[in-house]
Amino acid sequence: MMDSDNTLDYLTVITARKFKDNALKLLLDSGCYLIDVVYAKGSVQSGYFKDMLGLVDDEKKVMITCMVKSNLTPLLMEQFVTKLKFDQPNTGIAYVIPVEKLSV
Repeated sequence: MMDSDNTLDYLTVITARKFKDNALKLLLDSGCYLIDVVYAKGSVQSGYFKDMLGLVDDEKKVMITCMVKSNLTPLLMEQFVTKLKFDQPNTGIAYVIPVEKLSV
């Protein structure tokens, strides 16, 4: 069995571009590794989302991925809610996948 202090999670954050700098600062301050930033655009036409769900255009999103120590993940996820207000609509989502579970 692996010690949780030595395991990593693969973190994905999708948020509005205007929140990118604050999200990156949070990740850097939390000691995340291999941070990658990509401007995101979904494959579904934005008009569909606007009409059905009232969401903003996909062109205004950014996807950030990185590696984080598993023992730090709960605190980091909590900070996305308290500092970046990810519990509010149209702010962002964040999720992790344990690295031991990744495959190609």
